[in-house]
Amino acid sequence: MANQEIARRRTFAIIAHPDAGKTSLTEKLLLFGGQIQVAGAVKSNKIKKTATSDWMDIEKQRGISVTTSVMEFDYHDYKINILDTPGHQDFAEDTYRTLTAVDSVIIVVDGAKGVESQTRKLMEVCRMRNTPVIIFVNKMDREAKDPFDLLDELEEELVINVRPLTWPIESGPRFKGVYNIYEQKLNLFQPSKQVVTEKVEVDIHTEDLDNHIGIPLAEKLRSELELIDGVYPEFNVDDYLKGELAPVFFGSALNNFGVQELLDCFVEIAPSPRPVQAEEREVQPEEPKFTGFVFKITANIDPNHRSCVAFCKVCSGKFTRNTPYLHVRHNKTMRFSSPTQFMAQRKTTVDEAWAGDIIGLPDNGTFKIGDTLTEGEMLHFKGLPSFSPEMFKYIENADPMKTKQLNKGIDQLMDEGVAQLFVNQFNGRKIIGTVGQLQFEVIQYRLENEYNAKCRWEPLSLYKACWIESDDPAELEAFKKRKYQYMAKDRDGRDVFLADSGYVLQMAQMDFKHIKFHFTSEF
Repeated sequence: MANQEIARRRTFAIIAHPDAGKTSLTEKLLLFGGQIQVAGAVKSNKIKKTATSDWMDIEKQRGISVTTSVMEFDYHDYKINILDTPGHQDFAEDTYRTLTAVDSVIIVVDGAKGVESQTRKLMEVCRMRNTPVIIFVNKMDREAKDPFDLLDELEEELVINVRPLTWPIESGPRFKGVYNIYEQKLNLFQPSKQVVTEKVEVDIHTEDLDNHIGIPLAEKLRSELELIDGVYPEFNVDDYLKGELAPVFFGSALNNFGVQELLDCFVEIAPSPRPVQAEEREVQPEEPKFTGFVFKITANIDPNHRSCVAFCKVCSGKFTRNTPYLHVRHNKTMRFSSPTQFMAQRKTTVDEAWAGDIIGLPDNGTFKIGDTLTEGEMLHFKGLPSFSPEMFKYIENADPMKTKQLNKGIDQLMDEGVAQLFVNQFNGRKIIGTVGQLQFEVIQYRLENEYNAKCRWEPLSLYKACWIESDDPAELEAFKKRKYQYMAKDRDGRDVFLADSGYVLQMAQMDFKHIKFHFTSEF
């Protein structure tokens, strides 16, 4: 029973550059899971059209995702967990962490623009972890690059072998549909956001194909399919599961075209929960005892209750409501009376969850990203670092009457991992470090709208923040004295050196040979 439950789990992240149409794809996948009645929350007023997965006000106003949202639904015999990641590069760190909690990834690529820089970076993280990848080439109903050129670009830019499993017939206004190589069926395109396109079974070597798409396009399709078989290796599921081969699908998510083919193939070939590496040992999903780790914390998912939720990936066994579990970092036992599963902002209380599932645990400050829960074993899951920020600003209280609200807001937002807080040892001022400018705007907006606290920013010119440690206490003390103005503490009380230029950092590394400079918080 347990093994059957685990085998039917599919947990994956959707990653893309912001313009690639990831939101439309997420909406359509949820449509097939019976979670929303119409595709893509279609409204006549464009301003109101926002993704089910984008629930924060700022996401709706800007039309971007600023946080990873978690959604789950049933499809045929499978239980699917989608993690919809922010595509914007300023939120890359949130996406990196999310990739530690999934077993596979769907990458969305714009048919006209091809591979963009953000997608390239995220693919590197997938390669580091050998995560299986499926590629969906979107927006084929608009003018797109030649599909063979796109495949060459995918191989070159993402450094992975590819194999098309569907093939487009033209693009833009001439787009006729796709031929499903995997199922050997022809899918004809009808531009409609509400209708799932009918599949037609045709033998491509007969006149039947000519009748459907015309003789010139039929001849072209036959020669292209021959070329594909000659150039690309046969699709091999094992190569895909090892992360060495990416199947490629073509379609138009906005028009609900090509998405079902992707989903049908995905549930069949995607991995069920995979083993997770802890510092002590490798944890197998089929183990009877529950283990899990917190990979994300979200504040104010319900603004009326000011509640924080810690998202926990179940790595092994079965999680049961109201059962005592060990919080490894605090070394104390906790029970959870209302664990939840999510459909973006809508949530339902669950009694049990199996390996591969993502559950939300109510958090009143007890969790940090990376915390482990077990049935008693001392385990530490790894791979959830904070990266060295690239932009820094002093944060100041703009309303002295709201100091308490501001401090609470900063604490909760830092717990989420949206940015990092350092306290300068020289003047005691709080410094926020982020990966991109947009995060400062999001923090300011959320402090004002969720915590009723106002802040103002003061510019601070720094090059890098590095965590430092040394086996030579005397040298460490000498360094801290010499660099007193540039020393800070992070939220865990660790020493951080705030280098104001690349040259200063280089000189410090040369002058203090026994000090280790770390650019991620995990060391």
